[in-house]
Amino acid sequence: IFILVVLGMLGVYMVSLSTVQQATTTQAYLQAKVYQASRSGLEWGIKQVVDHSACFTDDSFTVEQIPVALSCQVVDAYTEGGDSYQVYELTSQASFATISSPDYVSRTLKVTIHD
Repeated sequence: IFILVVLGMLGVYMVSLSTVQQATTTQAYLQAKVYQASRSGLEWGIKQVVDHSACFTDDSFTVEQIPVALSCQVVDAYTEGGDSYQVYELTSQASFATISSPDYVSRTLKVTIHD
């Protein structure tokens, strides 16, 4: 009976360990996916600023079911060697699921660029 109890406890431990490992792998995958979605938002925003030399209006889009919110603001203007530049701060925020969900993941990336 003692051996059966020990083997049963070992089986329960192995099942719980497997469940935790699967949840950890899923969370790591979601984190990478949300990070890349946020980064793609920044790349899009950088292209808009560089192409138009102006801030875009706040925008949002979806990358593989992950909503991405973008914002742009003019931080400063400066002159260097007779050339004038604008400094922009771009923010991209992507999130998956709701904050109360165990699968909730959110990433916010910021970049400062000039035209």
